[in-house]
Amino acid sequence: MTKVITGLERLITEKPLQDKIKGNIGYLCHSASIDSQFNTGVVLLQNLFGKRLIKLFGPQHGFVTDVQDNMVETTHYTHPYFKIPVYSLYSETRTPTDEMLEGIETMIVDLQDVGTRVYTYISTLSLLMEKCVGKNIKIVVLDRPNPVGGEMIEGCILKPDYKSFVGRYPIPQRHSLTMGEVGMYGKKILNTDCDLEVITMKHWSRSHFWQDTGLPWVLPSPNLPTPEGAITFAGTVLFEGTNISEGRGTTRALEVAGFPGIESFSFCDRLKKRLHGEGLIEGFNLRPIIFLPTFQKHQGLNCGGIHIHPTENAKFQSWSVSQMICREFKRELGEKFEFHNRPYEYEFHKLAIDLINGTDEVRHWVNNLGSLEDLRKIETQGFDNYNNEREKILLY
Repeated sequence: MTKVITGLERLITEKPLQDKIKGNIGYLCHSASIDSQFNTGVVLLQNLFGKRLIKLFGPQHGFVTDVQDNMVETTHYTHPYFKIPVYSLYSETRTPTDEMLEGIETMIVDLQDVGTRVYTYISTLSLLMEKCVGKNIKIVVLDRPNPVGGEMIEGCILKPDYKSFVGRYPIPQRHSLTMGEVGMYGKKILNTDCDLEVITMKHWSRSHFWQDTGLPWVLPSPNLPTPEGAITFAGTVLFEGTNISEGRGTTRALEVAGFPGIESFSFCDRLKKRLHGEGLIEGFNLRPIIFLPTFQKHQGLNCGGIHIHPTENAKFQSWSVSQMICREFKRELGEKFEFHNRPYEYEFHKLAIDLINGTDEVRHWVNNLGSLEDLRKIETQGFDNYNNEREKILLY
């Protein structure tokens, strides 16, 4: 295995790249912004650029990746160790203000994404790009691997009516782009006229999953402690829009799903039979499980359900499997199953499930207990056009 060299490590070691970083610097990062030896990016950049590094920025979940939930904001402060301001881009604003950007000539973006449209770090990048148009601020993205690979595309393309902070670009749920490629998509396909440069990785292949990179995993948000969780997340994130627990408050959040009162072994048997009957049999196993959430949905109540175990990443269709599991929870629970109507990521008038899926068609499919064939027809609308546009901006 040849270890992947990230954009951060290239910047730290290659003098010609360092020469491209002009003037005072802002750094958008989080706890997973590390090199292969676990050195923190802030330390590396401060050692490299000294007092030119004048401001730090954190995305959702905070600069130190400690905030658990949606719509829980983080504050601005001066870092007690680095002695420079830290601005939250998940605060009273998700777009950087003029004051935050004042004095910055280069904004370095170094976020570990997980390859799913609703994961908000790409939304933060897009808002930054739009804000910096005409401001004489260069954005430099230090690229990192997409942990769920760069080949498999899954999930509905976002429809315009469902644009939100969990979906700002018309891309599929599992888009198979790196953070840098998402930036290029915004610039070249959607004509965001900002000064953008991507410092690409070395040795990353589109067929790579995280386990192929040789890099250490540091959780990019509090409920993704494992690379396997990043793969299941592309599908299980949909349960955020339901009253089914996705395991928040457990040690394997977003790898499990369950509900109080379900007998897990019989449910798992029925679920496997239905999935196999419709041809979803490759790349994963389901294990019956009972788990106890310590916070959020069903706190303190035993939930019966399943643990999703990826076994062959290149074959596991996480989005499709999770949608089918959701359908079976609906079948199992009947009227007890709900799509929740609470505010979700600052949207107050649309259902969370529709914002997550990028359409209301999947919700209707679940309610009607539709077939996998019907789901495929919903999912693949616009895929050909997306693939054609995507090919124009691929960096690897």
